[in-house]
Amino acid sequence: MRTSGIAILCSTTGLIGCASAPPTLQGLAGTQWQLASIQSMDDSQGTVRPADSARYVLAFGADGRVSVRLDCNRGSATWQAEPAGTAEPGRASGSLQFGPLASTRAQCAADSLAPRLAGSWPYVRGYVLEPGRLHLSLMADGGILSWVPAR
Repeated sequence: MRTSGIAILCSTTGLIGCASAPPTLQGLAGTQWQLASIQSMDDSQGTVRPADSARYVLAFGADGRVSVRLDCNRGSATWQAEPAGTAEPGRASGSLQFGPLASTRAQCAADSLAPRLAGSWPYVRGYVLEPGRLHLSLMADGGILSWVPAR
């Protein structure tokens, strides 16, 4: 389902519950997140947390664009979401895909998570939005990118 890109932000927390918002943008549009963790489905890799989560930011625009900060790089792309049929109170989920990421290509510090996040970008396939958390799932059980509201 495609929308015109116009959305009404229903609450300051980005929770669903406003019937007038287009269903594909409901809940995510107008929200900004910073990385909390990257969870691998491979037990040998486990969960990685950024040293400074504010260096990894994801901002969903109501116009269908997303802007990102990946450590020392900045970028943007398109995004498209389609909510699942039913949602639990205070929770939303559905499919999510990003368009190609256009970004700067500065070389960040060796411990940067930017290459890992940029490499995961084309494989994001779903989301779960709950109070204070956004989880992005990667295709084929590739992992979970967890985000918290940006400060």
